[in-house]
Amino acid sequence: MGYLHYKDYMGSVEYSDEDNCLYGKVLGMSKNAITYEGTSIDELKADFEAGIESYLEGCAVLGIKPRKAFSGSLNVRIPSDIHSKVALRAEEKGISINAFIKETLEERVNSHRNLVGV
Repeated sequence: MGYLHYKDYMGSVEYSDEDNCLYGKVLGMSKNAITYEGTSIDELKADFEAGIESYLEGCAVLGIKPRKAFSGSLNVRIPSDIHSKVALRAEEKGISINAFIKETLEERVNSHRNLVGV
C-alpha cells in the first residue's frame, strides 16, 4: 500500500476494482474522517490535499484547533505478566515505564525500517 503526505497528515492509497478508481482516507483521524478519491494518482493527490485544506479551513472558521493525525497518546492493554516485566526493566534502567516503552518501540520500528528500506 502506498501513502500520501501533506502538512503533517498521511493518507492511504487504495484501489477499487468495482468502481475503477483510487481512494483513501487520512490515517489517525478517528474522530474526523477525511476521505478522497480520484481516477489517477494526480487526481487522488489533489483531492487528498483539498480535503486537508477544507478540514483546516473549517477548523479556522469554527475557531477550533485541528486534530493531529496521531496524537502521541496510545492506550495499550497487555497481560499483567508482561506489564510487570516492563516495569522491572524500566526500573533497572532507571527510567519510567512510558520512557521504556517509547525506547523499545523506537528500536523495533527503526530496525524494521532498516529491513524493509522504509
